[in-house]
Amino acid sequence: MSEIILLSGSPTERSRSHAILQYAQKVFAVRGVSSRIVGVRDFPAEDLIQGKYDSEVFIPFKNELAHAKGVILATPIYKGAYSGSLKALLDILPQYALKEKVVLPIATAGSMAHLLAIDYAIKPVLSVLGASDILQGVYIPDSHFSFKEENQIELDGELQRRLDDSLQQLVEKIKGVSITEKSISVL
Repeated sequence: MSEIILLSGSPTERSRSHAILQYAQKVFAVRGVSSRIVGVRDFPAEDLIQGKYDSEVFIPFKNELAHAKGVILATPIYKGAYSGSLKALLDILPQYALKEKVVLPIATAGSMAHLLAIDYAIKPVLSVLGASDILQGVYIPDSHFSFKEENQIELDGELQRRLDDSLQQLVEKIKGVSITEKSISVL
């Protein structure tokens, strides 16, 4: 079982949200923390759209989530809110699926126009799912993000620091210890 579930809310194959989770997974590996990326694309669209709560395809994911200590939820922002496919997956989860988990919301967007989407759209649904330990979210506009190579990203300096600090804070919280090294970059 993974200590941290990295939940990708992007409906597209190549996305900034998914790339951020791949980066986080590398950071966690260096820290000795097990993690796994789960994407909305991993599930049949029909089961998501029709809200088939009892579909067997969701059972392994629900079990792994139940045993995880932390969750990162990364989503593109569309029209001021998280992706509809992510909402469909969150609707499949049991009422208190995020209870006693440390949750870090991350949002990618085309501009700074939806900066408050984490606070006004994402955090309320996380709270409804029982999350009470929600870390300060990281908002990543396209102008501060680029792909260096197929699986490598580049963020501007301040945003890189904030992301690294948030990932470190998540690790410290699930481990119950303070890590002295302030940041680690695997870009």
